[in-house]
Amino acid sequence: MLISKGHLSIRSLCIADKNNLAKWMSDPTVLQYYQGRDEPLDLDKVTEIFYDPDTEDVQCIIEYDGIPIGYIQYYLLDQESRDIYGYHDSNEVIYGMDQFIGEPDYWNRGIGTLLIQTMITFLTQQKQAHRIAMDPQTWNTRALHCYEKGGFQKVKLLPNHEWHEGEYRDCWLIEYQR
Repeated sequence: MLISKGHLSIRSLCIADKNNLAKWMSDPTVLQYYQGRDEPLDLDKVTEIFYDPDTEDVQCIIEYDGIPIGYIQYYLLDQESRDIYGYHDSNEVIYGMDQFIGEPDYWNRGIGTLLIQTMITFLTQQKQAHRIAMDPQTWNTRALHCYEKGGFQKVKLLPNHEWHEGEYRDCWLIEYQR
């Protein structure tokens, strides 16, 4: 177990998680917010994307009361991302993070806020992060509200930043600063 707080736990991704990932990454309700409904992933694509041995991302499964409900990854920002986000001159430790709750029955229950707050504590205390950055799409108001409740603030608009469902979408650079 990487992190545990109340009913929430975060553990390392393992090979047994493939089926849950394939289920989540082919569910149009989930894909609307993560990846896009036009890009469902089958088991082979899940293996290719989530089990790449060369990834530097720390990939984890989110559990609630011992039930796998989602995915989270965190990573040190690479130089390309630092430049895009405007951190090119910073010597700070800056992490990025991406996540989704893949079980819609667990949406709107405060679990996302708990997840974000737990990860902020972990990354700032255990990984000495000065900042944590994310780039959610501007239309994803539920996610933005969750992140802002966790302490993230909008920093700047990233026009046409992410390809999603056949078009480039604007995103917000949001950050938590220690």
